[in-house]
Amino acid sequence: MNHKIILFFLLGIDALILIFQTSQLSISYHEALLLHQDNSLLSLLVNSSLHIFGQNDYALRTPMVLLHILSTILLYKISIPYLPLARNRLWLILIFILLPGIISSALIVNSAGIIIFALFLFIYIFQKYKITYAYILLAIYVVIDSDFVYLFLALLLYSFYKKDKSFLAFNLFLFSLSIYLYGLNISGIPKGHFLDTIGLYSAIFTPIIYIYIFYVLYRRFLLREIDIVWFIATTGLIVSLILSFRQRMIIEDFAPYLMLALPLAAQTFYRSYRVRLKIFRKNYKLIFILSLLFLILNALVVFFHKELYFVLKNPKKHFAYEMHIAKDLASELNKRGIDCISTNKKMALRLEFYGIKKCEKFTLKKIPVYDPKNNSVTVSYKNKILYQAYVTKINNK
Repeated sequence: MNHKIILFFLLGIDALILIFQTSQLSISYHEALLLHQDNSLLSLLVNSSLHIFGQNDYALRTPMVLLHILSTILLYKISIPYLPLARNRLWLILIFILLPGIISSALIVNSAGIIIFALFLFIYIFQKYKITYAYILLAIYVVIDSDFVYLFLALLLYSFYKKDKSFLAFNLFLFSLSIYLYGLNISGIPKGHFLDTIGLYSAIFTPIIYIYIFYVLYRRFLLREIDIVWFIATTGLIVSLILSFRQRMIIEDFAPYLMLALPLAAQTFYRSYRVRLKIFRKNYKLIFILSLLFLILNALVVFFHKELYFVLKNPKKHFAYEMHIAKDLASELNKRGIDCISTNKKMALRLEFYGIKKCEKFTLKKIPVYDPKNNSVTVSYKNKILYQAYVTKINNK
């Protein structure tokens, strides 16, 4: 079968699953905050989508799904120099779309999705076209987001290594300008978040893949097989680990940089596999199969995450609890003819997205313990109570 057809099939299945998952989620407080109090490019993209397609969950998450699909296509393109065989690139794409961190970035409205796309786009432009276009793209990045400061640092180190004085001067200027415009948060005292950061990376990539990526970056350094992709991925990783000694890291600011290491890891794995006789390839096959099984298992947990409520005594312990409740709660309030209510700040902002405005006519107060005798509003999943609150009408005389 034609490899482009297989790629199209993978992307199609991926998009359909993500669209289905969109129907299972509610807007979170941080997403609602981004829509109302943020002036970033991401906020502009999402608000434009809502303006065109209406205020609903599909319009909210469509920009993230599209960025994810475009990022996947770019990964396929930029991996060509590392994986000349199309079938190997397809395996890489399958692993990429199954990564827990990638699934999250394709659904959750945050900066990770746009940074992944921007980094992949830069490498594609750098590989495919003249360096002039790369200069233009970097100049655009400096005004888009503060998180690109680590890209400028990586390119600064790369140009110093390559002794490219003009590229070094340009990236030094962008690095300085980014710090001037946005600052650089390196505050705090040593608190020991190093292990937490490693744990988050392991959750994003799965432990086997994260350890292997770390090994590949170190191995390539020893063998001096370092290129621009290596510099970007390694700089993002090292900076995040160093800063984690002082402060808790916002992992979505750094994980996209490490995503760039995937073609390097795939190339190293394929080379190591190919140079061995068949009898000595069993360990590599086992590692690959185990990694794929872990990824599939993680993907299934994400896709069927609501079923986890049946094994959790406290629904709040669910990893996606903050992205549930609001839509169903708004639906229940609408059934009662309530279109405005007074509640806590976070829930009020989320309910506003679903048409429940803020007013003093009704109050909503969450009940900490389920009481089947009261006449409250309840959100449940297959008869499992997830949320319950009193709704009280205020009599203003």
